[in-house]
Amino acid sequence: MDAFLISTGLVALAEMGDKTQLLSLLLAARFRRPWPIVAGIFVATLANHALAGAVGAWVTEVLGRDVLRWILGASFLAMAAWMLVPDKLDEDQLGDESSRLGVFATTVIAFFLAEMGDKTQVATVVLAARYNAWAAVVAGTTLGMLLANAPVVWFGERITRRVPIRMVHLVSAAIFAVLGAAALLGWG
Repeated sequence: MDAFLISTGLVALAEMGDKTQLLSLLLAARFRRPWPIVAGIFVATLANHALAGAVGAWVTEVLGRDVLRWILGASFLAMAAWMLVPDKLDEDQLGDESSRLGVFATTVIAFFLAEMGDKTQVATVVLAARYNAWAAVVAGTTLGMLLANAPVVWFGERITRRVPIRMVHLVSAAIFAVLGAAALLGWG
């Protein structure tokens, strides 16, 4: 249960102000059809994070416990630093192809690609390696993504104006830093 809850919370926080959250806002503004967008986010995230979780589980199998502890500690500290770098959405994130694919398919493809190498995907790899609980981590990170993105799809700009994104990033960075220090010191 720890793996699920921590994965949910960390990814929900890490996603605030992230490029995929900005993509959610853009998709909502462009298509104005929240249900297919949220369904597309779910499918894309589940596929992306299932792959990331599998990589994390594989890393756990291949590396020794001491090596893994150092890699995890360094990864969590890197995630803490990365949380302090604001994301922006590339102007060409949605091409002209999006109109022909439909709302759901456009969302799945755009969201899956935008999530590649993203903070939350890297966090999923690290969390899956840390907890060695693939299903719980993937379920938690997917729920965290939905918790952060679905309200943006439905309520859009009203939410982004009220949530202090910088504070959320600072809290996320602090949590990742604590987890990194704990891993390096051998706690938990």
